[in-house]
Amino acid sequence: MALSLPDLLADPALELVPVGRTEASSLPIQWVALTELEDPAPFLNGAEVVLTTGVRLLTESSQRRFVRRTHAAGALAIGFGVGFAHDRVPPVLVAAADAVGLPVFLVPYEVPFIAIGKKVSDALSADHYAGLEDLLEGHAVLASALLGAGGLGALLAQLARMLGTEVALFQYGARIAGAPAPRRTTVRSAGVSERTADPAWHRLPIATGLKDRCTLAIGEPYVRTAVVDYAQSLISVELTNQARNRTGARMALGQLLEDVVRGTLAGPDAAARLASSGMDTTKRHSVLIVAVASGQRRALRTLPLPDGWDGVSSGLVDDQLVLVLPSSGTPDPMHLTRYLHGAGLTARIGVGGTYTQPNGLRWSYYEAREALLRGQSLNIADRLSLTSLLLSSADVPLADLAAETLRPLEAFDDAHGAGLTLTLQRYLDLDGSVAAVAADLDLHRNTIRYRLQQVVTLSGYDPAVTADRVHLYLALRVRALHRNDR
Repeated sequence: MALSLPDLLADPALELVPVGRTEASSLPIQWVALTELEDPAPFLNGAEVVLTTGVRLLTESSQRRFVRRTHAAGALAIGFGVGFAHDRVPPVLVAAADAVGLPVFLVPYEVPFIAIGKKVSDALSADHYAGLEDLLEGHAVLASALLGAGGLGALLAQLARMLGTEVALFQYGARIAGAPAPRRTTVRSAGVSERTADPAWHRLPIATGLKDRCTLAIGEPYVRTAVVDYAQSLISVELTNQARNRTGARMALGQLLEDVVRGTLAGPDAAARLASSGMDTTKRHSVLIVAVASGQRRALRTLPLPDGWDGVSSGLVDDQLVLVLPSSGTPDPMHLTRYLHGAGLTARIGVGGTYTQPNGLRWSYYEAREALLRGQSLNIADRLSLTSLLLSSADVPLADLAAETLRPLEAFDDAHGAGLTLTLQRYLDLDGSVAAVAADLDLHRNTIRYRLQQVVTLSGYDPAVTADRVHLYLALRVRALHRNDR
């Protein structure tokens, strides 16, 4: 316990006598300063007891100046030693101290200043050692909580207990863990029942080596302590390890999912491998694909999933995050969309249908992949289509088909700015209506017909013929899908 001025004055061994009308403050004494200067302020830091015999304070003006400067420096009190230059504490000094609210006490001739200094020093040392013991105990408690079954949640609960306030951990702008205060403060509004008050946060950065804006939030009022610094270090190490483990797990599961969706792993073998990764394919699952901008794909390796998504299997396929969602208790994809936006990611989500068995995962994956082509932040697949089935077949050389069909058109567009590919795309999207395409592109109908004739000449496929139209449609979809992957 820190020593206050009332504690010091109450020590019978020192025989200190308060003088004047100012009551002693209960603030802890930080040091004892001995001085015979008329202006001790340059040598004071605040919260000291200033001891003097007043050998240079022989005039009333010097005494008043001494009090003013001592008070301005933040001292807690003046201890005046009598029996040297003064037989009593000068009344002018006492009056000046009362005027500014600075306590004064008499130090008898028989009491050496060093005895007062030792009393304060011993109290400070005891307080310092007690603080070190508390800090070491706090270190041990936090480390034990983190290494136990409770992990980060247990660490934060212990930290909240030590600080007596609520704590929380935010990553990518979302709260990922937290613990309430041991006793929450409540507020009461007029005409409203008592409710729990939300804390104002003091935020401290957590270094993870990732651009994840991770912060430890502590409910105000916040007073910095060394145990918080240690908690920051432990959380930093834990989150860094979690990120590394998440990367490894997603790479491994991604390889398994890629084998399934490519068709190189199927049947009972696929079911067994998926079961070992926590997916029971006898139950219905759907696939959700997260695609982000090319410069943000690295973040998908370590991105933690938001609250409610902890049990969802996740892997990396073609630099996209693939989530396998059980049909029962499936979290809301819109929640994930908001979370990704809050994390600063330019993301699109495609959600496939719900099926059983490894082949069902394969179909759902390609449905989700096809749904991504809509370009919205959240894209839900309507139903399994022939296009999805063709895209799910690794045996069909669709990429080669698309390249062979569209390369002449794209080359002509690059050389002449003819807009053939765009015109063809809009013609197919608008069900072969020349009038609708002309209105959509703000061109004359004859211009559209001329461009379509050029498509026939360059590619050898006529979009007016049903079989050729299907061929061209698939080529455009495959091209869009591959561009999306890049």
